[in-house]
Amino acid sequence: MSEVSKGGAARVREAMSQRCLEFDVRSFPQSTRTSEDAAEAIGCEVGQIAKSLIFRALDSNRSVLVVASGRNRVDEKAVSRLLGEKIGRADPSFVRETTGFAIGGVPPFAHRLQPRVFLDRDLLDYDKVWAAAGTPNDVFALSPRDLPLLTGGTFEDIRKV
Repeated sequence: MSEVSKGGAARVREAMSQRCLEFDVRSFPQSTRTSEDAAEAIGCEVGQIAKSLIFRALDSNRSVLVVASGRNRVDEKAVSRLLGEKIGRADPSFVRETTGFAIGGVPPFAHRLQPRVFLDRDLLDYDKVWAAAGTPNDVFALSPRDLPLLTGGTFEDIRKV
């Protein structure tokens, strides 16, 4: 694991500690960068992967975090309506600048700049979901009901149908 990756995981653990939270952080030798990779490594359903996707608000240039079920594609038009402005995909440098993490390891909280956050309502179908813990190889489990407290986000219908 690179020093950058170690720093990302340490930042997530520190943010957990500051919130007096303890999550089971697991490290894997193989990548958990994609929902499919993570589900295979963990031994869970793809839908239990809480993938953090960063978008860029096109007018304000603000970061927008969508925490989506690994089984779903995000309806960007629905997110734009919720936000009140159009969004676009964020490039790797924007993700790193605004979150402090590389794509594939972005956790749902502990970002450098607080994003606007939307949570996929379908995550509530599970008692436990798994999210990135700051690196492409580290994940942690939590109840989806803890996501609004950790992120400041709201559950919405953001699944592309």
